[in-house]
Amino acid sequence: MQWLHAVPWDLLLIQTINGIVTGMILALVASGLTLIFGIMDVVNFAHGEFLMLGAYIAVLTIVATHNFWLALIIASLGTGLIGALVYVTTLRPLLGRDPLTTILATFGVSLVLQNYALWQFGPVARKIPEPFSGSITLFHLDYSLYRLMIAGLSAAIIGGFWLFLKFGTWGIWIRATTQDRIMAQAMGIPVPWVLAGVFAIGSAMAGASGVLFGPLVGVDHAMGFDWILRAFIVVVVGGMGSLGGSVLAAIFISLLEAYSSLWVSPAQAGIISFVVLILTLLFRPTGLFVATPK
Repeated sequence: MQWLHAVPWDLLLIQTINGIVTGMILALVASGLTLIFGIMDVVNFAHGEFLMLGAYIAVLTIVATHNFWLALIIASLGTGLIGALVYVTTLRPLLGRDPLTTILATFGVSLVLQNYALWQFGPVARKIPEPFSGSITLFHLDYSLYRLMIAGLSAAIIGGFWLFLKFGTWGIWIRATTQDRIMAQAMGIPVPWVLAGVFAIGSAMAGASGVLFGPLVGVDHAMGFDWILRAFIVVVVGGMGSLGGSVLAAIFISLLEAYSSLWVSPAQAGIISFVVLILTLLFRPTGLFVATPK
């Protein structure tokens, strides 16, 4: 255990907070991806581009209004609306066919949105200003209050979404559609509208993630790629279609990467998530945080 004693405890605490903060943002991205896959059986390769679109919508809204919170709301609603349009025009005609068709369709949508953003906004990264500045002192190190805020806000959004699924009318319809789409339609549930709403909600959650994380990393046309790759890893490790599993997996993987960066470079620490993915597929393909069926 000498390697553990070589790390200052204050630095270990900072990395723990960093891992939780990054994990909550990643959980927000992965939750939307999990929702779309769990309800629609669609692997949405364009999910990262909705994150990017949300960030760009926020940039334009802040330029016009100078209000971060209004930009967050408009970006979430805007990406949700774009997601619904993408579903109606591109995915709905393909549902029920070979899953490869929807994979290729969402990959095509990803390329279109990414190249549109490059054409419209250029290759230079934009910046979303933080809504407030300030820090708190942890031991002798200062930590950004905004980072703590986005972790709490991400948790609040995921918690509100869980309550919506548990108690809301549309949430009950969504859960019924998950269990048996044909029976749900026979019971009078508007399944086509539910599916469009699911894709819109998942896209809106990705857009909100882009706005929240934009002040920390900047906004460019390719920002969604790294996040969607990590989100797919989280969804597999947490259990395909499991909301709770995705949240736990996002925090678990982010903490592993944060601790690993104490001894290796951040680029090398990113390999940890792929190692976890491979081990999960080999020994626990149903997911680490999903109960094994008896």
